[in-house]
Amino acid sequence: MAESIHPAASQHMPAFITAPGETDVLMVVMGVILALAVLGFGIVFLRLHTLPERMAHKSQKIQFEIVAVLGLIALFTHMHIFWVAGLLLALIDVPDFGTSLKRIAGSAEKVAGLNPGEGLTDLPGESVVDSERSHETGAAPETDYGTGKDDSAAVARARLAPAKRKELGHA
Repeated sequence: MAESIHPAASQHMPAFITAPGETDVLMVVMGVILALAVLGFGIVFLRLHTLPERMAHKSQKIQFEIVAVLGLIALFTHMHIFWVAGLLLALIDVPDFGTSLKRIAGSAEKVAGLNPGEGLTDLPGESVVDSERSHETGAAPETDYGTGKDDSAAVARARLAPAKRKELGHA
């Protein structure tokens, strides 16, 4: 059966109109373009969304974890203020107070005559309650620190301990 063209139809049909039963090439091409556009938009969106986190990671910021959490909150809540806060936090250099404070504490321990890190521990046999009670009254703790030749050094250490702790506490 020969295909007949409707008498009202134009004799010259555009190329994008397909005959019945044939593959619509324009629809296939547009479907591929749409899929690539959605994929590309998603990649650009996620790259832009992780911008603060990548900036903080690249510059080795202390607040990297906070920036990452703000980015996740912004992603899941769709509240852009969290993304802006993360971006601002990624751009700010927070000073490293920890290193300076550790050096100050080490210097204070050295001035007090303690070995580095010794100011953090209690003396042998002394509890924190005894230490606080002796600190308040000014008396030595009521404990026995040893016997033998080291006994005089232990007693001297016990008497000086509240004063050393007081110096370290104010440093």
